[in-house]
Amino acid sequence: MERGVFHFTGIGGFGMSALAQMRALAGLPATGSDRDFDAGRNPETRAALEKLGVKIFPQDGSGVRGAARLVASTAVESSNPDLALAAELGVPVMHRSELLAGHVNSSRAVAVAGTSGKSTVAAMIFEILDFAGLKPSIITGGALLSLKEKGLLGNAFSGGGPLVVEADESDGTVARYKPALGVLLNITRDHKEVAELRGIFSAFAANCGELLVCSDDPEASAIRPAAGSFGRSAAEPLFSDPRPGLFGSRFRLGGVDFSVPAPGDYNIDNAVAAAAACARLGVDLRACAAALARFRGVARRFNVIGRAGGVTVIDDFAHNPAKIAAVLSALKLREGGRVLAVFQPHGFAPARLMRRELPGALASALSPGDEVFFPDIYYAGGTVAKDISSADLAADASAAGLRARHLPDRGRIAAEVAAAAGPGDIVIVMGARDPGLPALARDIMAEVARKAGA
Repeated sequence: MERGVFHFTGIGGFGMSALAQMRALAGLPATGSDRDFDAGRNPETRAALEKLGVKIFPQDGSGVRGAARLVASTAVESSNPDLALAAELGVPVMHRSELLAGHVNSSRAVAVAGTSGKSTVAAMIFEILDFAGLKPSIITGGALLSLKEKGLLGNAFSGGGPLVVEADESDGTVARYKPALGVLLNITRDHKEVAELRGIFSAFAANCGELLVCSDDPEASAIRPAAGSFGRSAAEPLFSDPRPGLFGSRFRLGGVDFSVPAPGDYNIDNAVAAAAACARLGVDLRACAAALARFRGVARRFNVIGRAGGVTVIDDFAHNPAKIAAVLSALKLREGGRVLAVFQPHGFAPARLMRRELPGALASALSPGDEVFFPDIYYAGGTVAKDISSADLAADASAAGLRARHLPDRGRIAAEVAAAAGPGDIVIVMGARDPGLPALARDIMAEVARKAGA
C-alpha cells in the first residue's frame, strides 16, 4: 500500500471509517474530516478513530495540506472544502470504491452483494471463518458486536486471512471488485431501479472468480444461472425444517441442525447464505452451525434496547421497503400486543424512490391496531431537492389504511411514542445514516421506563 498520508473526507461514515481503520491497522498514516464531527455529532466514531492514531481535522480543507491522496465517496458534494482545496493544490482524489477495490482485488476476498442482508451475512461469514481458525479480515457497513466488545468500531478488522467485504451497490461501483468468491443475495429496488441493478450485478458476477447466488430470488438467480447456488430451493446443501422465532430461529442445512440467535425467516436466509459460502471455502457445516449458535450480531440489526412495563424497545437499520417488511414480519411472531414502528427516511432521494412501494410494504407486515410514526427525513447537509416530506409519507400510509403519524418535533418523539405504548407492545426504531437513531431508541426506552415507574 502507498505510504503517504491518505485524508478521508466524510470519515465518519461507515464505509469511509472502515477504510481509514484498515489503513491505520496496517500502520499507515490516515487523517480525516467530517461535518458531523464539526457539529459535535457521532463522538463515538471520532474517539475510536483517534484511538487508532487517525488525526481528525475540521472539514475546512486544512487536512488536505500535506496529504498524498484525498479519499472521497459519491455522497460528498463538489462544494466540499476538502475537495476544493485538493483541486487547488493538485492533490489526487481517490474514490472510496477504488480504495476498497484495491483491498478486494489484492487479497483472497469474499464479497457479499445484494440489496438486503449484506451486513449480517458478511458478519456471519467473518465469525464462522474466525471460529474455524482462518484469521479473517473484514470491511463492512455494519458494526459487528463481537468487534465492538474488543473496543473497535466494529466495521473493520485485519486478521491477515481471507477478507470479507460488504459489496455495496448504492453508487454502482461494486462492478469494480474482483473477489475470489462472490455471494449474491437478492436484487430489489432500493438505491436504484431493478433494471439498472441487473447491469451492475451482472458486471459484478462476471468479475468473481467463483459466484454463489440465492436460488430463491428470481432476479439474483437469473444473473448467472450456471453458478453455484444456495437457499431454500437449492439442491445442495439441502435446506429443511425452518422454525423462525422472535429472538432465535432454527433450521437444518445439509443434515446439520442450526440454531441462530436472530429473528425471523430473513435471518434464516442470511444464515443459510453464510453457511453455504463458508462451506464453499472448505469449512465443515458442523463448524458453521457451532459458530452461528454464538453469533453476537450486528449493531442496529434487531438490537433490543430494553424492556419496561411490558414494553420492548428495538433498534434496527431497516430503511427500504423490503428490509422494513422483513423485520416487521418477524415481529408477527410475538405473543399479543401491538407494533409501534418509528421509521425515519434516510434522505430525500431515497424517500422519493421508495414512496410508491412503502405503503404496501408496511400494510403487508403490520396488523390492525399497529401504528407507524414518521420523524422528519434525515438531512445530512449539502444541496438536495427537498420536494418530499415525512408528512407526505404519513399521508400515503394513512391512505393505505394504516394508523400513521408525522412527528416533526424531534425533541417530542420519545414522549409521544412512549405515551402510545402499552403492556405487550413492541416499539421498533428504523432508519439508516442518522447516527442519532440509537440515541432516539434509548430515549424512547427511558420514557417508557419513566412511564412504568421503573
